[in-house]
Amino acid sequence: GSGLKGYGNLIIVKHNKNYLSAYGFNRRLLVREGDRVKGGQNLAEVGQASNGAHILHFEIRRNGTAVDPLRYLPSSR
Repeated sequence: GSGLKGYGNLIIVKHNKNYLSAYGFNRRLLVREGDRVKGGQNLAEVGQASNGAHILHFEIRRNGTAVDPLRYLPSSR
């Protein structure tokens, strides 16, 4: 939702007790709080900045601290 200022429409996915991922500045949310989601499932529609550019805030947090997401995502080989 939009409960945290500065992120627009925000989705937080809790993966386990240590990890979560956050997706901000969404145009439209496709899931609701409490939903169970699967890998590859669409969670939201990407938002747009005032200049028309697409915008998305993405982060991974481990124990509440933001970490480098490239270390946790599959390689793009």
